[in-house]
Amino acid sequence: MELQHLTATPARADCAVITDDEAGALARTTINLFRAWGLSDAEARTLLGGMAPRTWARWKDGDIGRIDRDLRMRMAHLIGVHKGLRYLFRDAARGYAWIRKPNAAFEGRSALDIMLRGELSDLAAMRDWLNAERGAW
Repeated sequence: MELQHLTATPARADCAVITDDEAGALARTTINLFRAWGLSDAEARTLLGGMAPRTWARWKDGDIGRIDRDLRMRMAHLIGVHKGLRYLFRDAARGYAWIRKPNAAFEGRSALDIMLRGELSDLAAMRDWLNAERGAW
């Protein structure tokens, strides 16, 4: 890809930065969300950008540590996915189960299959898809 085809998106004044305290809260919430979704450690680490097994084990023990910008955005998108599911499904258990169910909209793959491709853009796309499904646009 040539540089001339890339365009930088200007920083928006209305985009809030995720603070360290907020990132810690996001991490704790994400751990609980992954439990609700019934994710394996490997799945959880993939969704978190390929987190090292030792780091994930520390997180589960409550030792979160420093959280970089990419990880903050990944967790924000994951919580956005959760929020979208809670709007679509009044019964939380149905939303948690939906994450693994094959879906015609994803060519027979599940939402989790899509997100486990590992890219930040996959999480953002799933969040956007759920927002569109619930009519948030």
